[in-house]
Amino acid sequence: MLKQVVSSVALAAVLSTGLSVVLTQDLDAAVVNRKVHFQGQLGKVIVNPYKVMPLTAVIDRNGKNPKDIEVTVVGKPNGGQDIKYKVSEGALLNHDGVPVFGLYDDYINTVKVTYKLKGKKVNDTYKIRTNPFTGRIVDGKMEIKPKVVTKKVAPGFENRLYMVTLMGTADNKEFAWATKHKTHGAGEWLAPAEMYMVDTKGEIRWFVDTEQFYDKDGRRIDDTGRIMSFHQTDNGDIIFAQAQKYYRYSMMGEKAYERKLPRGYVDLSHEALPIDNGHVLLRVAKKNYHIPGTKDIATTIRDVVIEVDGAGRIVEEWDFNKIMGINTFRKDLIIGLDARAVCLNVDMNAEHIEVKKEMPYGDIASTGTGRNWAHINSISYDKDSDAIIVSMRHQGIVKVGRDKKVDWILAPNVGWSKDMAAKVLTPVDAKGKKLECEDAACENTTFDWSFTQHTAWLSPRGKNIGNIKTLSVFDNGDGRGLEQPAIKTDKYSRGVEYVIDEKKMTVKQTWEFGKEKGWDWYSPVTSSTKFETDTGTYSILFGTAKMLTKNHTEGIIVEVDPKTNEILYHQVLSTDKKPGIFYRGHVVRPNTLFAY
Repeated sequence: MLKQVVSSVALAAVLSTGLSVVLTQDLDAAVVNRKVHFQGQLGKVIVNPYKVMPLTAVIDRNGKNPKDIEVTVVGKPNGGQDIKYKVSEGALLNHDGVPVFGLYDDYINTVKVTYKLKGKKVNDTYKIRTNPFTGRIVDGKMEIKPKVVTKKVAPGFENRLYMVTLMGTADNKEFAWATKHKTHGAGEWLAPAEMYMVDTKGEIRWFVDTEQFYDKDGRRIDDTGRIMSFHQTDNGDIIFAQAQKYYRYSMMGEKAYERKLPRGYVDLSHEALPIDNGHVLLRVAKKNYHIPGTKDIATTIRDVVIEVDGAGRIVEEWDFNKIMGINTFRKDLIIGLDARAVCLNVDMNAEHIEVKKEMPYGDIASTGTGRNWAHINSISYDKDSDAIIVSMRHQGIVKVGRDKKVDWILAPNVGWSKDMAAKVLTPVDAKGKKLECEDAACENTTFDWSFTQHTAWLSPRGKNIGNIKTLSVFDNGDGRGLEQPAIKTDKYSRGVEYVIDEKKMTVKQTWEFGKEKGWDWYSPVTSSTKFETDTGTYSILFGTAKMLTKNHTEGIIVEVDPKTNEILYHQVLSTDKKPGIFYRGHVVRPNTLFAY
């Protein structure tokens, strides 16, 4: 009673002075004697515990040792999608509590947690409130969330979760462009991506607060650019890149690392690929580069790959300016693109663009070191031969070993130097018979090369052992046949699979999907194709459908059975702000996130 009187007198004295007072809930027990009531038999709920992924939470274990933990984030009434997963002892110890993943935004979520406590089974139910989804707001954008329409969910696909990146529009880059030492390449794309995960009902169930990672005014050069690539490691962590830095985070938001590029490298975008030895392959550019055959010094454009170890130190560099030599001036596809932007034609009525050796250095679609001659946009690692496979958007798909020698090229045999022409794969039919091909077209066959492709990745649909490799590619299709079609709406994009015999130096096309969808699904840039081993399907993101029309850009997600080409899953995302470029799609499996 005395303590209460003293506290009241003290509070009155403070208030009479006009001083500000901040009251907190966690008052010292000696001042306020109160009993804390938790929702379950464990401790308190901490929402967004690591600051950057708002639709996560941790249920503090409060010194207790629950076993055999299973979490269910209950779907909304009337058919919402449950998210269910088990939690290992390691995950419990790591978070000092039970990790909760897959909450709805701006909602009072129901979360069921079952576990054993001192040998007895416990069933707890929690109510967890979340904040609204934080979308990027720029001039002209009126919708916070993307529109998501689910068109088909076949049996067995009801619990799918898809993570996507959406590349938005820069809302302020005056400082970055005005400074004498301006940022470069992806650093000038001063607009962070949105990264989020949707369920089969079209609800957002996870997102990254990307505002935490960048400086929109461009004054901190290391914090400029936008997030594009992301990959998951074996334990579920995601690795992603943003212009001058690359990151590793758990899907709960814990930071494993945030690293700057090693000195001498800039413009990290498109790919940050973790490989089996714990290293990461990064697609970068080289600054202060001596341009071959000249006295000029410039920054290269999307044409260098480095391998960094677990401490962020370089262990290997693939400089494609040196690897490809005179072929940096190969211009057949670049002319065919008739590019009016960094890498695509946005004006089909414009006259033909010229490509000259005297073009200025910089991020322009042209030839030669210091220009956008290669545009490497994906990397795949062939563990069996310890080599990399790169998608060079403006040249083709190329495999290179650690000896920096080209093993093969998947592209039309047009415009290559004599030594590289010998490395170009020969198209064959299903029986291994050579196809009738001339220039950039083959007759009496469904075979076609990929043009301006993305995600040229080794596909686990094949064994990829010895001389036989299976490659899945998103074939964007701009510049198909090394030219523009007479009618622009004849363009199409597709997912495609190739089987390569490295000993015979042949390639055969074993699957394709998308050609029949034509202009409606045509995606001139970005997008992805990936084989899903659990369902035996190819998941494909047509990331920029309708981008070159007056309609809103769409990101079309499908899962296709490659044996029948039946669509087993079909979902369409769209945004009201043009261009609204969806970059990649990825299937997320909750049971892999907390099994360590």
